[in-house]
Amino acid sequence: MSWSKPAYLILLIAACITKAQAQPHTDAWLQQLLYAKASPAFRHILDHPEVYHVQIIYNRIDRDRKGKPAFTRYEYNVDPGRYFYPASTVKLPTAALALEKLDRLHSKGVDKETPMLTDSAHKGQSATRVDTSATNKLPSIGQYIKKVFLVSDNDAYSRLFEFVGQQTINERLQQMGYTDTHIPRRFFVMPDEDHRYTNPISFVKGNDTLYKQPMLYSTFKFDFTKDHRIPRKLVEANGAVKADTLNLATHNTFPLRDQQQVLQAILFPASVKKAQRFKLTDDDRAFLYRYMSMLPSQSVSPAYDARAYFDSYGKFFSYRAGKGSIPSYIHYYNKAGWAYNFLTDNAYIVDVKNNVDLMLAAVIDLNLDATAGDRYEKIGYPFFKELGDIIYQYELQRTRPYRPALTERRP
Repeated sequence: MSWSKPAYLILLIAACITKAQAQPHTDAWLQQLLYAKASPAFRHILDHPEVYHVQIIYNRIDRDRKGKPAFTRYEYNVDPGRYFYPASTVKLPTAALALEKLDRLHSKGVDKETPMLTDSAHKGQSATRVDTSATNKLPSIGQYIKKVFLVSDNDAYSRLFEFVGQQTINERLQQMGYTDTHIPRRFFVMPDEDHRYTNPISFVKGNDTLYKQPMLYSTFKFDFTKDHRIPRKLVEANGAVKADTLNLATHNTFPLRDQQQVLQAILFPASVKKAQRFKLTDDDRAFLYRYMSMLPSQSVSPAYDARAYFDSYGKFFSYRAGKGSIPSYIHYYNKAGWAYNFLTDNAYIVDVKNNVDLMLAAVIDLNLDATAGDRYEKIGYPFFKELGDIIYQYELQRTRPYRPALTERRP
């Protein structure tokens, strides 16, 4: 087979473009900042992307005279083609979509505090009729969302997933343009097919049923052909370490770019395209703002043991390492996740004392040694602390056209 010279050149150019697009993206300015301020331990992580697979997105915010924000995004080693397990970060869009769906039920007298009773109708499902963390001891959408953000409660997320339904979650995300994000699973262990069936649910007021949702079955077509294999080191019963590969093709997928875009869409809806916005009322948005930034010690219902759920429990940047305390003038809106040795945080951080705000997201892979149970404490959380500190210190000293007074908890 022979090729003409123009045809050959076209194929060569196309191959080069494809190869270039497949490479991780790094902005030289952010790379320079990180290396200029890095400690030896932090530099070691940056120098070994084949080990830690770090991805970082820093969204610089500049405001005009009226306080309107403009965003400039910088990336380090961001690779949409490399899968990482998003863990609890998927709880953020699921909570927002639960509020979207709940708004459609207001005409039936249903709101965030209406008791929601979950039944079971398919194998693997479980019923929930009591929530001891609530003042009235009854479960509700509002209480589940509180627990999702305060302590990253997995059962609460699964109940929100069941209310919205697998099909609605994924259809809405696709409609909004988050085409690389897929959320096919609860956080209950069950066969893939069983996640398509979601429990019957009733909203009640006393003895009256305000709204009843039957068991739903999702026909959403997922693309499970992508390579989501991750090498892991597993400890066998005899203590030996065995190399293995986990195939997470049918698990949740939430790339870092989508994570930060979803957070921006919730906090700053006017800054994203209309199609990317969640259909939330002002009250819904204020509710999310409040519980994204509330610390466990500030919550009364639910109430938490500070020894297990200290204030920086889910706030990785700058504070989680060493169980650091968070100053009262720092408001930290985020959703972090940790599982399968991945640590991820996606945050909007506000300093109302120095009038600084920024967005920051990062993920690190800590699959180094399966016997090192404290790898999060020794490597992961210190990495997030130093990254948060580098960006925050840069924000404190950089020149801005305008430095508005950030006195509100809301963005």
